[in-house]
Amino acid sequence: MTATGPTARTAAPAAVPVTAALALGDDALVLSHRLGEWAGHAPVLEEEVALANIALDLLGQARVLLSLAGDEDELAFLREERAFRNLQLVEQPNGDFAHTIARQLYFSTYQQLLYTELAGTEGPFAPLAAKAVKEVAYHRDHAEQWTLRLGDGTETSHERMQRACDALWRFTGEMFQPVEGLEADWRGMEDRWLESVTDVLGRASLTVPQGPRTGAWSAGAGRQGLHTEPFGRMLAEMQHLHRSHPGAAW
Repeated sequence: MTATGPTARTAAPAAVPVTAALALGDDALVLSHRLGEWAGHAPVLEEEVALANIALDLLGQARVLLSLAGDEDELAFLREERAFRNLQLVEQPNGDFAHTIARQLYFSTYQQLLYTELAGTEGPFAPLAAKAVKEVAYHRDHAEQWTLRLGDGTETSHERMQRACDALWRFTGEMFQPVEGLEADWRGMEDRWLESVTDVLGRASLTVPQGPRTGAWSAGAGRQGLHTEPFGRMLAEMQHLHRSHPGAAW
């Protein structure tokens, strides 16, 4: 596959599937930015530090993955909205703290399963996956602990956590649509993901959402470059400085 736009000027190594590198890199980049939006707004200082650290882990993953596909700065800051291949889940606004935790639980559980599989292969993503899976294990544990605290906490925290889980459920089916260049047991991963998330929600006194995860009433075209309305506003903010001062360096 050949890249278009800014990516065309820096060809990816032949052994690296560009489609897969962009998909995984964009997931990490977009979620990193979303979590970074909590700086100065997290409910307590400890959580501000924790979310910033998770965001930095994801940004590190994004830099490695995007550099496999081309120039990382051009890919991050000069592509248009339709050129991004991230999941629609990761671009959803932070909402309240429960909303952020539900998004993080869903995504980090998926990411841990995927990177565990990739780390056991001899493919181009194995070195990154072997390192990143340790980071993602912490991301998932952080989300799980907060899900338990909020779900089994006060009446208000329980209600907000349930509402967040329900709202984001329709975005989760897209995670298990096969990605060109990634050899993974997608059906098996989805089954393990459902089992894991169901267990956490059950221990948090929360109900597993019953809405559709695939089909006409679900979401999921981010891998094809179709994004939800909030993504355009987020992208404009993320790219503003670079576009305003092209070629600038620290």
